[in-house]
Amino acid sequence: MGVILLFLIGFGLAVTGGVTSIAYMNFLPAGITWTEYFMFISKRIECYFLPIGFLFIFISISQFPKWFEKNGS
Repeated sequence: MGVILLFLIGFGLAVTGGVTSIAYMNFLPAGITWTEYFMFISKRIECYFLPIGFLFIFISISQFPKWFEKNGS
């Protein structure tokens, strides 16, 4: 059950971080450069949710076969 919960938390964090990163792309037409964009999102904590969510998803997927063998069916 913990593996599935970790996957769902990771998925939620990845979605939150991805949507936020895409939303901040609306600054690009306003005249900032890509370098300024990456410097800006590197200072925003909600943009760190994307890699953290991917990490949680990766951990849960790598643990799933072990969990499945132990809990069966």
